[in-house]
Amino acid sequence: MSGLQFPMRRREFLARATRSTVAIAASLGMGSAVLPRFVRADESGPARTSRISYYCNGEIHVNEVGQSEGKPVTTGHWDFKPSWSKTGDMLVCFRRLKDDPVTVKWKTAIFVVHVDGSGFQQLSDGTHTDFNPTWTRDDRNAPIWNRKNPATGGFIVMQGKVGGKPGQEVALSDAVYHTWAHSCLTDGRILVNAHHPTQGWGVFLMHCKEGAKPLFERVRWELDAEGQMHRASISPSEKKICFEFLRGQDFTEPGHTLYIADFDAQQRSLTNLKAIANAEGKPHWYAYPRWINGESAVVYHLNSTGKGQLFVYQLEDGVTKRVSTNPNADYRYPHGEAAPC
Repeated sequence: MSGLQFPMRRREFLARATRSTVAIAASLGMGSAVLPRFVRADESGPARTSRISYYCNGEIHVNEVGQSEGKPVTTGHWDFKPSWSKTGDMLVCFRRLKDDPVTVKWKTAIFVVHVDGSGFQQLSDGTHTDFNPTWTRDDRNAPIWNRKNPATGGFIVMQGKVGGKPGQEVALSDAVYHTWAHSCLTDGRILVNAHHPTQGWGVFLMHCKEGAKPLFERVRWELDAEGQMHRASISPSEKKICFEFLRGQDFTEPGHTLYIADFDAQQRSLTNLKAIANAEGKPHWYAYPRWINGESAVVYHLNSTGKGQLFVYQLEDGVTKRVSTNPNADYRYPHGEAAPC
């Protein structure tokens, strides 16, 4: 399975899931803007030392940006998409337990682990398709993730807890319609894509209250009518956001453009959008932009050869550089220290 083939199968699955769920009422660049300026990996690095977690050849690693791999956090499995807790001591990831050429048929388990590799805890039982976990930013510090609903093809947002056991997770969103969680706010709201039964398809802030149906508040952004937001991450201050943009209504991969923007949680709006990578929409896998170094830089992965590599974009000067060190390894899903997506 090459790095390029995997995302295409993964995204083809999501496209099919969306179409099927819409059918049953339960759904799953900025042109030629200023292009990023690239420099070599051996040139000047980030302004200050930063650690990231990431996937490399199926293992999870924690490392300083631009340094060679040391001992992995996990090994001997296929582990994906780490997210670093706001408390700074734990990662949440998913582990593939049953492989299949069609990603919808994968069986996965959510787990948490300390950043030094100790304290492994499995939170879901491995009989579901559980994807893309992250953390709440409120005092719960709870892992959340997206679980496929086999009855509709859409997804449900689930929540577990550190120290919890498989079967103790609870659904935060309604199983009747598709909801996909991206990133959380300190006030407890969750940034989601959803196909709401009355509000339609869009990007929302979802507010969950115990014993009540979740409240969905639409997010306004200037590209809403032109395409789709994917893999979004709100910055630690909650004043900025980075995300992938796909023009049009049909899901395709590769070819996404990476953006940053100002984010207003109270007005529920994105403004001052700026393309930082792949403004031309080249057919390569640009994905998973995440904040590092506070909010001075964004790390992401790019796969144009079948082997993914990690890149960092500096907001101050617009310089982009490769920070992964092994061109023969497959790097994916980078994530900044103590900055849950």
